[in-house]
Amino acid sequence: MKKGKDIQPHIGIFGRRNVGKSSLINCIIGQDISIVSVVAGTTTDPVKKSIEIPGIGPTIIIDTAGIDDFGQLGELRIKKTKEAIAYIDLAIIILSNNNFGEDEQKLIDEIIDFGTPFIFVHNKSDIASLQIKEEIEIKYKTEILDFCTFSPQIEQLSELIKRHLPKTVYCEYSLLSNLVSYGDIVLLITPIDIEAPEGRLILPQIQTIRDALDNDCIAIILKEKEIDSFLKQTKIKPALVISDTQVILKADASISTDIPLTGFSVLLAHYKGDFEHYLQGTPKIKDLKDGDRILMLESCTHHVSCDDIGRVKIPRWLTNFTGKKLEFDVVSGLHALPQNIKDYALIIQCGGCMITRKQIINRLKPAIDANIPVTNFGMTIAYVQGVYDRVIAPFTGKLSNEDYL
Repeated sequence: MKKGKDIQPHIGIFGRRNVGKSSLINCIIGQDISIVSVVAGTTTDPVKKSIEIPGIGPTIIIDTAGIDDFGQLGELRIKKTKEAIAYIDLAIIILSNNNFGEDEQKLIDEIIDFGTPFIFVHNKSDIASLQIKEEIEIKYKTEILDFCTFSPQIEQLSELIKRHLPKTVYCEYSLLSNLVSYGDIVLLITPIDIEAPEGRLILPQIQTIRDALDNDCIAIILKEKEIDSFLKQTKIKPALVISDTQVILKADASISTDIPLTGFSVLLAHYKGDFEHYLQGTPKIKDLKDGDRILMLESCTHHVSCDDIGRVKIPRWLTNFTGKKLEFDVVSGLHALPQNIKDYALIIQCGGCMITRKQIINRLKPAIDANIPVTNFGMTIAYVQGVYDRVIAPFTGKLSNEDYL
């Protein structure tokens, strides 16, 4: 079985002010990318840097403000620091001067709440030994690395990171695992419309093409207008068809019911989304009532077109399907969710091609904890257009060919 690699893992650096967080990052990167100062509180908002870690690959390192900051501005910095916990795959907690107390314990409690692994680095170990090292390692069942930025143990730190980076970063299966076999033909339907980027394909389409090749398959790419003539002229019967869900009705009409059909967004939902909760949440669309609020989660920032999928098309399709007057809010990027999450009747997450599975799971966690239904863009589109059962069948196996007839 082919394995997959998620988007770059994110590693957050946490600790009190002036413990050497920025210095540690500069050592790892080998550049003076983060500002280092003896003045406490130099780092304000979280700062990201993409690096290559041997044995891990491209990685995002996040430098955060001190967890012991104070005052009105300091509280805002701490809030930003703790928001970063929701989208990291591993936390590195920096200790120095034998300081370990309530600030660290609160931080660790929040990290544990998100199910995120963490390790400790004892910085400035050349100045003083960490007296409670053994106690911390036993209590939290993790490791502490003695570290000094003047003679940094980068190799040891890299090995420590590799040991504790969760296996979910390295998916046990790829996008198309269990869907295709050696030599299969995969047909990809990719419309070129107003939302298509100039001169290139969108990331999910590129990822699927690469995954088809990695699985020793043959990928054929065409627009929705060419489906019928291509199938008629070539007599090719694909092993799998993957369509942009915005043209899923056309694909459903053109592709024989004995050929598995799904959408790019549904494929991503299964690969890195909270698929089980999506399956539970999507049918709740039919229960929406007048005045219900729906939260749309976009995982990247992009130019909003007049026919934007998340801000225009899906709201219009949902309104037409339910016949209800619905309210929609949008959160883009990895910005914090609204505090009153219980105000929403439904949360709809995009495919998440730009973020990791961990980030998607943690982003949806407040809604799931509050028993609010969640789904994703592609599954929502398929549901309101009446092809939901068909596009999830390749993953659930609940439908036979006869069920499509």
